[in-house]
Amino acid sequence: MLQIVLGLLVLILLVTLLRAVFQPVVVYEFERGLRYARGKFTGILEPGLYLSIKHLSEIRRIDIRPVFAPVAGQEVLSSDGVALKVSLAAKYEVADPAVAVNKIEDFRNALHVELQLALRQIIGGTSIDDLLAARQAIGAKLQEIVADKIAAFGLRLLRVEIRDIMFPGELKKIFTQVVRARQEGLAALEKARGETAALRNLTNAAQLVERNPYLMQLRLLQVLGQQSGNTVVLGVQPLSGPIPIRKAPEGTIESPAQGSGERDGDV
Repeated sequence: MLQIVLGLLVLILLVTLLRAVFQPVVVYEFERGLRYARGKFTGILEPGLYLSIKHLSEIRRIDIRPVFAPVAGQEVLSSDGVALKVSLAAKYEVADPAVAVNKIEDFRNALHVELQLALRQIIGGTSIDDLLAARQAIGAKLQEIVADKIAAFGLRLLRVEIRDIMFPGELKKIFTQVVRARQEGLAALEKARGETAALRNLTNAAQLVERNPYLMQLRLLQVLGQQSGNTVVLGVQPLSGPIPIRKAPEGTIESPAQGSGERDGDV
């Protein structure tokens, strides 16, 4: 009995000693671990369970999943001297955890600064009209400019786009009026095109009716045939001469109808 108690005490002591000396660290699938021994970087750890000696070694975990990072709006001057406030949306991931952590103090802040500097460079050489017309192309140009600089931070820039463009109050009102006038002009142009097409069709129809006068009556009958409950009065031109009457030959017996016809003719 005494031996069992001593064994339990020794086991508890070992567990306590191990917990005091070693620290378990779990590196998940979406992470990478950076191992340090006496303050020096010794390697990158893949996902798994690891033990580090307290006060002598350390394992730092870094998330390598893609990150969507908004870049706050900043005031920049366009090539035509107009102050704009432009904000960005960037998507990036940590490609080299060792470089991102050991070479840069704050890789997130470094990413924001590089994007803002590149944005100032692009907007400073672009007019407002070109900026509004090609805002998608500006995102691609931004990515092209900063890709190598971001790679030096251990990051990979996946996508960057202009999220919002804000104008000063008066200029915003002017641009709103310009856009409204442009839309109204397009609507008037489409209306004029429709009216021109309708007139062209009417002209063609009038020419067909002029060449074939009976087309109008045929069209009327066609329309009426598709409807019900209509009363139609057709005008017929009067005959130019009297109605000819056929007389019965001599020696034949006339029917009452024929006799009345002859008498009417004699009158």
